[in-house]
Amino acid sequence: MTEQTPEQTPEQTQDRPVEQSPDPQNVAPSEGEAPRRGYAVIQDYVKTLDASPGVYRMLDSESRVLYVGKARNLKARVSNYTRPGNSPRIERMIALTTRMMFLTTRTETEALLLEQNLIKQLKPKYNVLLRDDKSFPSILVAKDHPFAQLKKHRGARKQKGSYFGPFAGAGAVNRTLNQLQKAFLLRDCSNAMFESRTRPCLQYQIKRCSAPCTGEISQEEYNLAVRDAERFLAGRSTKIQEELAAEMMKASEAMEFERAAALRDRIKALTQVQSSQGINPRGVAEADIIGLHMEGGQACVQVFFIRANQNWGNQDFYPRVDADMNPAEVMEAFLGQFYDNKEPPKQLILSDSIENTDLMEEALSGKAERRVEILVPLRGEKTELVAGAVRNARESLARRMAESATQIKLLKGLAEAFGLKGPPQRIEVYDNSHIQGTNAVGGMIVAGPEGFMKNAYRKFNIRGDDLVPGDDFGMMKEVLNRRFSRLKKEDPDRSKGHWPDLLLIDGGAGQVSAVAEIMAEHGVEDIPMVGVAKGVDRDHGKEEFHRLGENAFALQRNDPVLYFVQRMRDEAHRFAIGTHRAKRAKAVGATPLDEVPGVGAGRKRALLKHFGSAKAVSRADLLDLKAVDGISNALAETIYDFFHAQG
Repeated sequence: MTEQTPEQTPEQTQDRPVEQSPDPQNVAPSEGEAPRRGYAVIQDYVKTLDASPGVYRMLDSESRVLYVGKARNLKARVSNYTRPGNSPRIERMIALTTRMMFLTTRTETEALLLEQNLIKQLKPKYNVLLRDDKSFPSILVAKDHPFAQLKKHRGARKQKGSYFGPFAGAGAVNRTLNQLQKAFLLRDCSNAMFESRTRPCLQYQIKRCSAPCTGEISQEEYNLAVRDAERFLAGRSTKIQEELAAEMMKASEAMEFERAAALRDRIKALTQVQSSQGINPRGVAEADIIGLHMEGGQACVQVFFIRANQNWGNQDFYPRVDADMNPAEVMEAFLGQFYDNKEPPKQLILSDSIENTDLMEEALSGKAERRVEILVPLRGEKTELVAGAVRNARESLARRMAESATQIKLLKGLAEAFGLKGPPQRIEVYDNSHIQGTNAVGGMIVAGPEGFMKNAYRKFNIRGDDLVPGDDFGMMKEVLNRRFSRLKKEDPDRSKGHWPDLLLIDGGAGQVSAVAEIMAEHGVEDIPMVGVAKGVDRDHGKEEFHRLGENAFALQRNDPVLYFVQRMRDEAHRFAIGTHRAKRAKAVGATPLDEVPGVGAGRKRALLKHFGSAKAVSRADLLDLKAVDGISNALAETIYDFFHAQG
């Protein structure tokens, strides 16, 4: 059951922005007058507050949210900000505060949930912020077909079947699926592929599928294999291996050596799955082991996923923190944001305690609709597991800090080489990809102090009808026009950090001049741009760099800055080509049926199965269309009219 936030139930929540405050001192300053800020502003708000639970927001003079906090008692909590003696971070935040907003809730648990939602939406500067918050893959035994399908799944669990996870990443899932196919011979093909087979595919030949599609195995035997796979994923692996070993001995004694060898291979595959999982705790059936390490104003959180007494991998996270934050504050913020869109396990085993354990347990239990327990172990196996998570967090943070130091050094070198005012914080690199003008796409990658910022990458489907096929200048113009038109609309005052400090263009002086003209049309002439040309003999390492109005120059072949630029250019090229290939592959599988209103994937399959091709569908008469399973009379008329209206 998903907890409704107060924002979703306005009858239960009262929003009290500053404009509603009765205190005359809160009236906006007149033109030319500096806005009131700091302790005095907060003291005025305290007079209007009561003891209700809720969430408060602190805003600066430009209405940007500085901080989001929750409170059991709003009046008491906000009063703490009116007294000096806070940490330097809080003092800076108070000094910038010119307005506050409040949302009251029925309970403190609702306030906790609302606080974490607002932090993720608004990304306040002074909150702990989990920046890499992705979903995790699971293994799904799909049961929407008589012969169950084994596959990787990510996202909402809507499909009928058994789900096992989460796994730390796609690699861990793929390795497990690979071994499970060897052990249980379950199909991984789609239902459409299954229905269309007339003979076993390659998976059957290499002993990774029992080929139920062509009747090589009975449904009863196949269902037994599905049951064993589910038992293994649920943690009953020892029992299954014992049963397989007994069957292997019987087959060997009966001189059924081929069957005995197949059973031996299944046992070996199961053993490999277990060995790839590393440490498998005996006393922990279902838990997330969460270890935190903080150093030098940075933090790393390591999460190990334990399910069915098996270690299904680990993942590290680097929340945005401040040097004066304590582990309890960071851990609590991480839990609230991490499990906002994920189902928590039965236990969360932490390296550091949090302030509101009971409150967090109540919130997560409500989300999961079952008991969720938060533990900070002091002895035993759980302590060893937490120590391992903390050790991994410490080592991961050390590597990241070393990489970050190297990256900062490279950015300084880049600034010196290209004559920039300072090390760039956001570099945007552009590239196009097409084949003789077809399926043309533009790609933008972003790099900064923390390396490649993949969540900021953007792809552009080139849609200019007046472009000459293969016109790279025209494509680049369209990409930059769309990019900077959107930037000017969404971040006109350049306050959100979305504007680049440097543009890298794949090309020479001509491309740089063309880009400069485009930027001038948008009134943007203060962003430096550099063209990266292949140079003499188009040799990797002899690149020439072009700046507007300056002579071309090169860097030494062993200069780390040159390698850095090459990596960025190659990454942009990889991203653009990958996007182009995906678009081309989609176009290859496209048919005119994709454009018919009301014809989705299922009806498209039914039509193609009945008629054999889209061309045959377009030539079919109305009675034949109505005869197709799943095609209503009204839809048949729509399909008929679509093709005949087009001639």
